[in-house]
Amino acid sequence: MRVAFLGNDAWSVAPLHALAEAADIEVELVVTNPPRPAGRGSQLTPTAVADAARAMDLPLLEVDRIRDAEGFDALDALEPDALVVVAYGEILTPDVLDIPRLGAVNVHFSLLPRWRGAAPVQRAILEGDEATGVTVMLMDEGMDTGPILATVETEIESEDDAGSLGVRLAEMGASLLVETLRGLEEGTVEPRSQDQTSATYAPKLLPEERTIDWAQPADAIVRKVRAFAPDPGAFTTFRKGRLKVLAARAHPGGGWMIAAGKPRPGAIHAGDFNPQIQGWPGVVELVEVAPAGRKRMSGEGWARGARIEPREHLG
Repeated sequence: MRVAFLGNDAWSVAPLHALAEAADIEVELVVTNPPRPAGRGSQLTPTAVADAARAMDLPLLEVDRIRDAEGFDALDALEPDALVVVAYGEILTPDVLDIPRLGAVNVHFSLLPRWRGAAPVQRAILEGDEATGVTVMLMDEGMDTGPILATVETEIESEDDAGSLGVRLAEMGASLLVETLRGLEEGTVEPRSQDQTSATYAPKLLPEERTIDWAQPADAIVRKVRAFAPDPGAFTTFRKGRLKVLAARAHPGGGWMIAAGKPRPGAIHAGDFNPQIQGWPGVVELVEVAPAGRKRMSGEGWARGARIEPREHLG
């Protein structure tokens, strides 16, 4: 089977590797975005998919959009059996979808129709879902609305953040993708329509959503930390500076300030342990943080260096 692959994200790499390693699949073109400015020096940086394609010596095309002349012409001339799309970020037009013989196959990191859209992994964590998974689907003109070909489910563990969960889903999706493509070619996979009435949406995360509100329940605060970790990270403020919170634990109950009769959200309780921050209700233990311009460190190490004063607070 001859395939073309579209992807940009680091989570796209495991499925690309699986295709390249399959003896009965030939990856004849990899399409990804051009290098973008990134990092402190704003150096032009290739996508994770571009780096992977070069490492595997796969044919690579870096274009802004597949619907533009160069991308479309390359795909049209190739006439692949299947087009595989993983975390590419572009809704494909009908003329692109019509090119492959078997159709355009998307690996989506949720159990559709739940969490259609750009941020399914993060939204599942934010919402407190107990499970999620991977859906392999045939693409249509809508946003994650096409027929489902196969799914696989996994529990969301209490210590999962978006990074660890995304990596696990990408690995699960990689093997599911190869099996599904083979079934599609052999006619043993039967597409099934999504239940449109059960659909939920996972819009792109907004910068303002990163801010921690300490007047929220502790478990909701920790879900936000997990959803934004490891990058770009949820954050709060301390002494007018920004403090990223990269790992945290929730402790139920009203909080240590209740005993003093002064429950103030964001109040800090520090000592020879990870600092405890008053939520409402509950307490948030800061496990790992990153002060502005510094590397990540333990919460205890940060608090020791900051020399927390009585009545100081976050936010």
